[in-house]
Amino acid sequence: MLKKIPTSEATLGMFLQSLEGSWLSHPFWKTKFVLADSADLAALKASGVPAVWIDVSKGCDVAPPPPPPAPAPVEAPKVEVVAAPAREPAPAQPEARVCFEDELSRASQVLNRSRQAITALFNEARLGKAIDAEVCLPIVGEIASSLARNPSAFLSLARLKTRDDYTYMHSVAVCGLMVALARHMGLPDEQAREAGLAGLLHDVGKMQMPLEVLNKPGALTDAEFSVMRSHPERGWELLKDGAKVPPAALDVCLHHHEKIDGSGYPHKLAGEQISLMARMGAVCDVYDAITSTRPYKNAWDPAGSLQRMAQWKGQFDPVIFQAFVKSVGIYPTGTLVRLQSGRLAVVVDQNPAALVAPRVKVFFSTKSGMPIPVHLLDLAESGTNERIVGREPPENWNFGRLDELWNPNARR
Repeated sequence: MLKKIPTSEATLGMFLQSLEGSWLSHPFWKTKFVLADSADLAALKASGVPAVWIDVSKGCDVAPPPPPPAPAPVEAPKVEVVAAPAREPAPAQPEARVCFEDELSRASQVLNRSRQAITALFNEARLGKAIDAEVCLPIVGEIASSLARNPSAFLSLARLKTRDDYTYMHSVAVCGLMVALARHMGLPDEQAREAGLAGLLHDVGKMQMPLEVLNKPGALTDAEFSVMRSHPERGWELLKDGAKVPPAALDVCLHHHEKIDGSGYPHKLAGEQISLMARMGAVCDVYDAITSTRPYKNAWDPAGSLQRMAQWKGQFDPVIFQAFVKSVGIYPTGTLVRLQSGRLAVVVDQNPAALVAPRVKVFFSTKSGMPIPVHLLDLAESGTNERIVGREPPENWNFGRLDELWNPNARR
């Protein structure tokens, strides 16, 4: 049974069903959980959320009112009792970082749930229905939790799209990239959450594009490109009438194709005229687009994409772009690299403290021109003599199915 109570009456053991007010203002990435941590309880009461809904069938109810006072007892001899020192509430525990391999399966499940949710949401938008941003909360929350455990796992899987599901999965991937970038830039949780939501909704205007243009396998005509360039404004129109869509999401939707030099669209904004979130969105949107297989082009490799983006002067905020590179890794997962020994390897996971020394799987000798037994090598480990001397364009080697070296599911 659901019951609405003032936040001040919340206690440990209650099952939180939902919170009153905007979810962007409350202190949790998730809802619908048992309030079991004293730090969570303290954060809830300090959040300014006026009231919460609890499910008393799944957790504790509000304590009954105290009974009337009993008659005063006969005074007994006083015994001095020394109280034990009060215990400090335990701090909220962040998600523990795990290795890439341990997170890969969980990230795959999060990705599949996100795909289903965003497909349903965007299909409603295609019918012209207004967006309720609050239904996106579970998606953003699950993606953020996976990124906290290991950013490379989710971001790498999200890059592997088919031509058919690109439109939907691009939004899920940009959500993850925005959260990862926001955290790397040191933005507070509330802004990281807004960034993820903005990434999830930034391309909703494409649901108003003609399917024959949206999914065209070849180059667009000038007229078709003009139609596609209207998607930021069409998306903004959908979102402005939606429920609980924050200003940041509206702004990123409208301005993620603006460029620092003022040559973007729809309003040719330049420099600081473009908001921080929209500048972040511009980088995340382009990176995922060029590293994904799309109806009209094959994916570029991740490290090569970063190199090309770095050369596009005037398109991105240089400070945000440098932060983005550090958030995904100088050599993102899936990058083909040449080692000092002449062997080739595929990057498997990042070492946050040593971005030029990731974990790699070595598999080929350029000296013999032959495959060698695949083995994992941590380039940041003490005593390791190997180092990366550069990235290798995969197309130069004609290797098939490189993704199998870091993603076991690619074999299926």
